[in-house]
Amino acid sequence: MRNYTMPKLRMFAAFAALSVAAVAAADSVTAESDSWMLTDALGRKARTYDEAGERKADRFVGMFYWTWHQGYDFDGGNENAAVEVKNITEVLREHPDAINNYSHPAWGEGAKRPHVFYWDEPVFGYYRTTDPWVLRKHAEMLADAAIDCVYLDCTNGSFIWEYSLRALLKTWAEAKKDGVNVPKIVFLLPFTANADSKTSLINLYNKFYSQAEYADMWFHWQGKPLIMAYPDNLGTTGVEKEIRNYFTFRPGQPDYVAGPRASQQWGWLEVYPTHAFNTTNGRAEQCVVGVAQNARAASGGHCCAFTLPNTYGRSYSKTKGFDNRPDAYLYGWNFQEQWDRAIDEIKPRMIFITGWNEWTSGMWTSAHGWSDPLSFVDQFDWDHSRDVEPTKGWGDKGDVYYQQLVDNVRRFKGMAPPPEVSEPKTITLGASGQWDDVLPRYKAYRGNTMHRDHRGRFNKYYTDNSGRNDIVGAQVTHDAENVYFRVETADALTPASDPNWMMLFIDIDRDKSTGWNGYDFVINRLSPTSDEVYVERNLAKRWSWFKKGTGKYVVKGNVLEIAIPKETLRIDGALDFEFKWADNLQSLGNVMDFYVSGDCAPGGRFNYHYHSDDIPTGIGDAPVAAKLVVTPQPGCAVRVVCEGGFSVIDVMGRVVARGCGDETVGVPVGGTYIVCADGATAKVYIR
Repeated sequence: MRNYTMPKLRMFAAFAALSVAAVAAADSVTAESDSWMLTDALGRKARTYDEAGERKADRFVGMFYWTWHQGYDFDGGNENAAVEVKNITEVLREHPDAINNYSHPAWGEGAKRPHVFYWDEPVFGYYRTTDPWVLRKHAEMLADAAIDCVYLDCTNGSFIWEYSLRALLKTWAEAKKDGVNVPKIVFLLPFTANADSKTSLINLYNKFYSQAEYADMWFHWQGKPLIMAYPDNLGTTGVEKEIRNYFTFRPGQPDYVAGPRASQQWGWLEVYPTHAFNTTNGRAEQCVVGVAQNARAASGGHCCAFTLPNTYGRSYSKTKGFDNRPDAYLYGWNFQEQWDRAIDEIKPRMIFITGWNEWTSGMWTSAHGWSDPLSFVDQFDWDHSRDVEPTKGWGDKGDVYYQQLVDNVRRFKGMAPPPEVSEPKTITLGASGQWDDVLPRYKAYRGNTMHRDHRGRFNKYYTDNSGRNDIVGAQVTHDAENVYFRVETADALTPASDPNWMMLFIDIDRDKSTGWNGYDFVINRLSPTSDEVYVERNLAKRWSWFKKGTGKYVVKGNVLEIAIPKETLRIDGALDFEFKWADNLQSLGNVMDFYVSGDCAPGGRFNYHYHSDDIPTGIGDAPVAAKLVVTPQPGCAVRVVCEGGFSVIDVMGRVVARGCGDETVGVPVGGTYIVCADGATAKVYIR
C-alpha cells in the first residue's frame, strides 16, 4: 500500500518550513474485495496482500452450486405449498427418537411430508433458487470470495433445473452490469456417457449455449466453454457434432478414492489424500477441496450415508483424527486439511470446492439400497454436512466457513495490491469538489436494494422490503482535528429521521476482542439532529452503547458527509481502522443481519480499511503574520498575542490548547509546538 507516509525527518523538515507538503494522487477506484478486511466470530482474520502476495493469473477456483431448490421442470418448477419444510437438526432436537423411525410423524405426515430434508436453515431462509433476491446475494458473496466459476449440479437424470437456471442467468447478468464480478457458469452432468447426459448436453446447447443472450456468462477453458460431461456417446453429425466441437470436455470422476481413471477426468469430492487430476508437464490441471465427505474408514473411503458412525464430517481430519470438542464443527479441520494439500502439495490450476448450497438430502432405507432404520446420505447435521453458505442455526458463527473460504482463496490465488491513500486534507462539508482528490474510493455494489417477494420451498413464503438507500461508494480523509467520512448512494438519500438510517460502524483498534463484533463506535444509531450526528461508544461488547460525543454532518442529494473529532474517536497519531456503512438493518444486535437487511458497504462481515501514517499539523503554506507573537513561558506555558483565536498543536498533530487575543496557555510537556491563528503560523520550543 502506498500511504504517502511522513517519516520523522520529513516531519521536522515540514516544521522548519512551517508547511506540510501536499502530494497529488492519481485517480483510482477500489475495484474489488481484495482490500477489504474480514474477521469471523472465532477471531480468525482473512489474510491480506502482505501475506498472500501478488495475484497469480494461472489459478482458478470453482464452487459446486445447486439450482435444484425448486419443483421439477415438468411441473413448471412449482411445488405443493401444503408440504412442510423439515429441518433435521430441529426435528432431532425435539424428537431424538425419530432418528430410528422412518415413519415418525415428526418427519411429516401424509401429504405434508417433504421428499427432501434440510440439515439446517440457510441464512436467507428455505429459499427457491428462482428467487432473484437470493440469487443476487449469492452473486455478490461469491464474487467477494473471488470465485471464478460455479459448477451447477445436473448429475441426476436429465434435469437441468431450467426455471432456476434462467432466473440465475438473468439475475447474475444484471449484477454483472452493476459491477459485480459474478462467477461464470459451468455444468456438471452425469458421471457416465449415458442417455441422460446426452439429453442434457443437447438441451443446454440448444436452449442456452447456441443463443447469444448469455454468451458472456460461460466459463472458458482452453478457449472454449467448459463443461464437466462425457462426449463419448455423441454422434459425429448435426447438432451433436457441433456440441463435440463447441465445448472443452472434462468428464467427472464420481468416486471419492479412485482418482483419475480416464483421460482428462476431473474430480468433485474426495477423501484425504486427494488426487491431482489431468496432470500434464508435471502440473495438475485440477483437484478438489471438500468441506466434509459422506464416507468413513469402514466404507474404504467410498460413499456412504452421513448418518452412519464415524463418517468424515467437518470436524474430522486424516492427520488429526476426530475433534471431540462440543463445537468442533465450527473449526473446519476437514476443509483446511484439503486446502493445505491443494495449495502446498498439488498446486493445480483449478480447485473445485464442494460446496455452496446443497442443504438437502432424501431419507432412505435398505429398500432404497441404503441402511436401516433410515439414512440421510449427502447432508445430515451441523457436523455431517458440506455447505459453505452461511446458516442461521449457528448464530453469529454462521459464516465461519465463508471466512475460511475467503482466506484460502486469497492464499491460493494471491491478491491485488491495496489502493493508494492520498494526503490528509481538511474538508468543508457540503462544498463542491472537496473530495475529488481523496483516495481511496471504496466501491459498493449498485442495484442491490431490490425488495423480496417470492415463494420459498414448499410451505414457505418470503418478503423483505428493507432495501432503501443503495450505497455505491465511500471515502475517508482526516486533518489535525477531524476524521471526515463521505458516503454516496445511487439516488437521493431518504430523510435522516428514518429508522436505522445510514449507520456508520467503526472498529478503531482493529481488535475483534473489543467492541460489538469489533466495532468500538457507531454513528447514527440514534437519529441525528438537523446538523449533528451522535457518536456512541460500545459498552461491554454487547449491543449496548453510550454517547461519546457529536459530529457535524451535511446531506446534499445522494451524498452524506460527516466530520468527527479525532478526540471523540480516541485517535492519537496515525490512523489504522476499519469501518462499514449499513442502512436499514432490521435485527439490531445480530451481526448476521449485515448479510440480509437493507444495504451494507461492504457486504456481510467485510470491512473497509483506512490506514494513513500521515500526521497533519494543521499548518498551511501561509507565512508567519506580523501580528502573531509567540513567547515561551516558564512552567510549560506559552504566551500568544494575536487579533483572534489561536490553537497550539503538538508534533503529533494534536490540538493541546486554545486561546484568544493576548493569553498565556499551558501545554502538557516541554517540546516543539506550532501556534496557528487566522492563517498565520509560528513555531515555538517550550522547556
